[in-house]
Amino acid sequence: MATFIGRRILQLIPVLLGVSLVVFFMVRAIPGDPAQILLGQTATPEAVREVRARLGLDEPIIVQYLLFLRDAATGDLGDSLVEGKPVTAALLDKFPATLELALAALLFAVVIGVPIGVIAAVRQYSLLDRITSVIALTGVSMPIFWLAMVFVVIFTVNLELLPFPGRVGNDVSFTSYTGVYTVDTLITLNFPAFWDVLKHLILPAVALGTIPMAVVTRMTRSSMLEVMNEDYVRTARAKGVVPWRVVFRHALRNAMLPTVTVIGLQFGLLMGGAILTETIFTWNGIGQFAIQSIDGRDYAGIQGVVLYGAVFFVLINLLVDVLYAVLDPRVRL
Repeated sequence: MATFIGRRILQLIPVLLGVSLVVFFMVRAIPGDPAQILLGQTATPEAVREVRARLGLDEPIIVQYLLFLRDAATGDLGDSLVEGKPVTAALLDKFPATLELALAALLFAVVIGVPIGVIAAVRQYSLLDRITSVIALTGVSMPIFWLAMVFVVIFTVNLELLPFPGRVGNDVSFTSYTGVYTVDTLITLNFPAFWDVLKHLILPAVALGTIPMAVVTRMTRSSMLEVMNEDYVRTARAKGVVPWRVVFRHALRNAMLPTVTVIGLQFGLLMGGAILTETIFTWNGIGQFAIQSIDGRDYAGIQGVVLYGAVFFVLINLLVDVLYAVLDPRVRL
């Protein structure tokens, strides 16, 4: 297992090189001069040239790329024009917000999606199965930005049940240690603040988790239907094993292998930056940082966000492969 993990980590190097190469040249195809945008339209040509020289934009593009690789190898992704500080520091500051939102969305997707998928498979072709299939297809088809706005109109404007926007109310204060507000409010035993943070988290988490929930539901149902026809499941039924034990002990564990893959991929996508959701709900995470970097022609910021997403995605895939070995002993052999 250690050899396998080491090999996968080494595979990260060519992946990151390829991603860095693509994103480096693509961001420079975006119209607009970062120096001009930074200084404004009234800036003199001399001032623009000075800023371009300071940012290294006056060098040949190949030289710029090689310098970027040299600095990135030491963890230096450059300075963000949007944040006014190193990109690495900006990513670390915004990572907890994105992590909190992604975990909440994934929790919603798994807690709702897996049971619905199991029930739909056990009750195949029933009315419940048809209803869950329609719900899953609808969830996949709905755009996140539209769903988020509908939630805001219903639960914030009309019912006035949930707050919008932001991560916490302006009148709520607490000490932040981790940047994950739900954790910070719990460890400080500030339960009123925790309740406020939780209410702010519900709408964006549900909006962001709807598509993963639909995907998990469909995959769980398909996997369960395949496993339920296996010989060992029929044998367990013939031996008189309690039905719920057949479903959860014999069938679900084996059916979870492809579902775990889907869950891991969905989490990687969520952590890559929930751009639309974070923008709509003014969630100060990596997705919103990506939008601000694109608007500001912040080359370093865009490159940092994309590389961060690539690293996280590959690491999540590695974790999924390790979980395979935990769920299925045959993988270890």
